[in-house]
Amino acid sequence: MVGLATAEVAAAVIEADGRYLITRREKGHLEGFWEFPGGKLRPGETLSECLRRELKEELGVEISVGEKLETVSWRYPERTVVLHFFHCNLIGGPVVPQEGQAVAWATPEELEGYPFPPADASLIRRLRGTPS
Repeated sequence: MVGLATAEVAAAVIEADGRYLITRREKGHLEGFWEFPGGKLRPGETLSECLRRELKEELGVEISVGEKLETVSWRYPERTVVLHFFHCNLIGGPVVPQEGQAVAWATPEELEGYPFPPADASLIRRLRGTPS
């Protein structure tokens, strides 16, 4: 059996006034699902560099990258994803979707009303203060 490709992904957990910034995937793998913004790590790039690049490209914002909150490895039928979630802060620019994607600010309780990929479930439980 041939091994599945593994994608390293960094995701920003940005909170303001008790709400978290989420975006909806418009194309590709997991299209239509909501996610914490971020993206795939490029060769030679650190996770922090990846997050700063992705949020500038996708949302037009500058961020500071803080502590790692969680790392989740999840196997989908077509690939394995290793997600690195980081606490981040907006430091420049308004959030302006650059790719036409939907954006929302949701309270921890409201997050369950959005369809997220299964790999995000443990982080969402953590943000809601619900035991794993």
